[in-house]
Amino acid sequence: MALPKLSAAQRAEALEKAKAVRKERSELMAHLKAGTMPLTDLLARQDAAVGKIRVRRVLESLPGIGPVRAGQLLADLGISESRRVQGLGANQRARLLELFPPQR
Repeated sequence: MALPKLSAAQRAEALEKAKAVRKERSELMAHLKAGTMPLTDLLARQDAAVGKIRVRRVLESLPGIGPVRAGQLLADLGISESRRVQGLGANQRARLLELFPPQR
């Protein structure tokens, strides 16, 4: 299937929308890294900005979790490296939240 032809205005609008979503994801990951947002809040969101984030990136954004530990956690939980947040099953979400309970 061929991509639709977009006018210059439509292309610019799509670029701005993509830029806004990337900025929102970046801010979410920064809040997660700083510990100002618990993992439960991030996983509770149902919007496209959160849904499209890879689970590995979420894990790496948690304080004290690096690339190696994130890979180990994904393997232990049986989550694919390419899995996105929107594709997590109920059991996978529950196991993630067991490992990282909210700190209040």
